[in-house]
Amino acid sequence: MKRFIVTAGMPYGNKNLHFGHIGGVFVHADAFARYLRGRYGAENVLFLSGTDCYGSPITEDYRKKAASGEFSGTIEDFVKTNHENQKAVLDEYHISLDLFAASALGRPAEIHREMSAWFLETLYQNGHLKKLSSPQFFDPERGVFLNGRQVTGRCPVAGCQSEKGYADECDLGHQYLPHELLEPKSALTGAVPELREAENLYIRMDEMRDSLKTWLEEFTKKERTRPFSASSIAEFLEPPVIYCKRELLEEAGLSLPPHQVIDDGKPSVKLVFQALPEREAACAALSGAGIRFRTGKTLVPFRLTGNAEWGIPVSNRRQFELNEAVGDTVRGDTPLTFWVWPESLWAPISFTQAALEPRGERWQDWWCSPDCTVVQFIGQDNVYFYGPAQTALFDGMKAGLPHTDLVANNHLLFFSKKASSSGQLKPPLAGELLDHYTAEQLRAHFLGLGLSIRSVSFQPKPLNPDAKPQDQDPVLKEGSLFTNVLNRAARSCFYTAQKYFEGKAPPVSPSREAVDTAKKAALEVERLMERCEFHSVMNLLDNFIRELNKSFSAKMKEAGEDPEKIAPALADALHTLRVAAVMSQPIVPKGAEMILNYLGDGQTFKFLEPKVDFFGKHPSQLEG
Repeated sequence: MKRFIVTAGMPYGNKNLHFGHIGGVFVHADAFARYLRGRYGAENVLFLSGTDCYGSPITEDYRKKAASGEFSGTIEDFVKTNHENQKAVLDEYHISLDLFAASALGRPAEIHREMSAWFLETLYQNGHLKKLSSPQFFDPERGVFLNGRQVTGRCPVAGCQSEKGYADECDLGHQYLPHELLEPKSALTGAVPELREAENLYIRMDEMRDSLKTWLEEFTKKERTRPFSASSIAEFLEPPVIYCKRELLEEAGLSLPPHQVIDDGKPSVKLVFQALPEREAACAALSGAGIRFRTGKTLVPFRLTGNAEWGIPVSNRRQFELNEAVGDTVRGDTPLTFWVWPESLWAPISFTQAALEPRGERWQDWWCSPDCTVVQFIGQDNVYFYGPAQTALFDGMKAGLPHTDLVANNHLLFFSKKASSSGQLKPPLAGELLDHYTAEQLRAHFLGLGLSIRSVSFQPKPLNPDAKPQDQDPVLKEGSLFTNVLNRAARSCFYTAQKYFEGKAPPVSPSREAVDTAKKAALEVERLMERCEFHSVMNLLDNFIRELNKSFSAKMKEAGEDPEKIAPALADALHTLRVAAVMSQPIVPKGAEMILNYLGDGQTFKFLEPKVDFFGKHPSQLEG
């Protein structure tokens, strides 16, 4: 019995969903989950996601909105409001989640806390954790440690093009150590933060390069793996390096840990070290000598804990020994909590248990079963976390957790620029787009863009200040296949059956040619859906549906009013229509399911009233 778990990332609990959440992740995951249900049975598919309730972005937004009077209530009220808004928008886009939970709300939150404690204890018992005393940003004006996005600056990774760096990661997902952040500034006061030593628990990722390289070889061969995601991960598995100018090194005459110097003719030479501690020692020596340098991508210890006030507390109730680092407090009265990224990686397991609990099943029966495949849809920026970080985390558990299939999409741009809630260009909200388009028009457009291949620009005409009245709307291109072509073909089939055959199937079988053509298309769609190549599915549907409409129109013109000639043409068209609706259902579920409902058992059809549309246009697109 083949089973699937499909996940669709976790939007932060401080915001409504924007177009990137829907168009870059959720629609793709939903199309795949709907396909799997039709292919393997709904009982064998779990489609899960939820609101990521913890982390400094939520804390910061809540603090600002509570201070300004924009929001009144607790931080839990804040994330609950956003969670409910997110769920409402997902419903409007027909996202068919089996569970959209929240990591801090209700029964899923209780399970998630228990799951977090199990992960911590097991990782410790397996020797997968280490305690590190490392510099952490501290705001001297507010007198508090700063977490995550409470610090802003520039990413130190050479060649990075991100708009903003945070405490230990940039908005493009590059990982680094806090002291490497360039031009840090406190988001609380604007002050330059100090670096003070703080103890936390880390996963030994930097010691797992060899095992992660083996995993990457396996990952690269998977049919759903995007080449760009595999190459991006490979960069993190490179040895630790430093880039600096040769003349500065020679002038300083420093004695650095053993390393290899690579000079490829660029302004900076590349210093390659065998292990991270050696690079860090070299960084300290260069900093002490006043030499400017940049570091390269590499594996660093993956932080498991922090001291955020709003987070899942690390409890010592199980009484396992983690020296002084684990307990109810670690820095005076500051509570030790889980860092949001690792706990969000096991959140889908928590949500699986919450979904299965009413059925009397256990999450292990799915996640740890060799017959179950976990497919996770993510954005380009999160490849590091769901790739090497999650693999190291799951492998460290030694509990049979799988290496998941990652379906990563490139950036969905907004008029050729990368929009971000934390950047200068704000993305349009997903709910606001429904003021201009139907959900199915947007679903078809997003799935047809080919985000698996490249970053693509979303260019809605109603939001384009430079658009002229006569300009075509690029967003309507894919949707017109359904609102115009398939809609017309379906109406023609039903009205013809009602006019000539009393609303029943004609007394002939479809031709062998029509059956074989439809079967060939269906098998190709199945192959493409298994690989999550949705833009190719859209291209195939375009050809198949247009040929249905064209062929039926030509045959009906040739048949005239002769029922005997109309019957075989209609039989072929009805068979092709059913196959087209089944293949289209993951893309445009509402309209496709309406066609299948009218087709019924294939013998007697539901009566179609005049001017009924299976795929309607948005009211703003209708003349008059």
